[in-house]
Amino acid sequence: MNNQLYKNEKHNLSAEKNTKKIEQGRLAKKEREAVNSSESDNFKALSPTRMVAKRFFRSSLSVVGLTMVIFVFVFSFLGPTLVKGIWDYGETEVFHIPRESQLLSTASFEGADGRTYEYYDKSTSTITVKSPPSAEHPLGTDTNGFDILIRLMYGGRISLMISFLTVFLQLIIGIFLGGLAGYYGGWVDQVIMRIVDIFASLPGLPILLVLSAVIASIESIPAEHRIYYLMGFLTLISWTGIARLVRGQILSLREQEFMLAAETTGIKSSRKILKHLIPNTIPQLIVSATLSLGGVILYESTLSYFGIGVPFPRAAWGSMIAMADPSKGQEILANYPNMWLPAGILIVITVLGFNFVGDGLRDAFDPRQKR
Repeated sequence: MNNQLYKNEKHNLSAEKNTKKIEQGRLAKKEREAVNSSESDNFKALSPTRMVAKRFFRSSLSVVGLTMVIFVFVFSFLGPTLVKGIWDYGETEVFHIPRESQLLSTASFEGADGRTYEYYDKSTSTITVKSPPSAEHPLGTDTNGFDILIRLMYGGRISLMISFLTVFLQLIIGIFLGGLAGYYGGWVDQVIMRIVDIFASLPGLPILLVLSAVIASIESIPAEHRIYYLMGFLTLISWTGIARLVRGQILSLREQEFMLAAETTGIKSSRKILKHLIPNTIPQLIVSATLSLGGVILYESTLSYFGIGVPFPRAAWGSMIAMADPSKGQEILANYPNMWLPAGILIVITVLGFNFVGDGLRDAFDPRQKR
């Protein structure tokens, strides 16, 4: 009897222990599930695009640069439409706004008594140009009676269109020649790289100045098309950086495992370059193209400043700054900053904006950056 009771008690104790172990296992499983779920909530896998966007917008300079670029685009492409709807102004519309201008001139002369006298002459005249800022013309008018604000907008449109077209052509030439040099190597690489060295050693601005004089002597080329010929020549001497970048990337990529696998499939070389190699260089190309936009805008503004860019009466930021050229007198430079200062500010904003965006994209595409 006692033995039976002892066995029953022992059996009950073991059953209780098993029950506790099962409950402890269930609790541990629930805790692990809760920890895993919290970790999955805190550490979500991001796609490459979202990761790049997160890194880009984490930088304050990148956001500032993007804001600058968006402002310039809205100002240049939507601004004329708004001005047309509000004031009904055009790019080359002349406004004659009469106002009185007082001129005070002085002169010194020696009188019959040998003493020096000062002569003052005050005259009043009516002028219809160079009007000050007003409600109808927020930045006033220039020496020709054109509204400055609307010309700033059209000048930005010209600068942006020319810069994007030039950089796009640079990318096409650079990707093609750089891809050939990097993939085939050997004598192909040597020939293309020597061509790159020759074009990279050419002085861009002096050649453009000489070329502009040559183009101006050709009567069959309209004046409004000369800037496109000049920027086309700039494209021919500015693709070298893109070619070197693509060549360097392809040299490092063609020995990777995915390229060895592509070799075994027997696909054509052109397909391997276009489908497997070039897409892997796109992040670097985006950064290089963004940084190049600011340089092209500076080139176009410089040419317009020297009077060989966008012809009159079309608007360009460089030609608007040229109105303050000291060789033409100090009046506009000293007394009318509204004619030239806004154009200079817009050039600075545009170039800095593209540079900030380019720097931000370069850091965002860098795999060594933290998540």
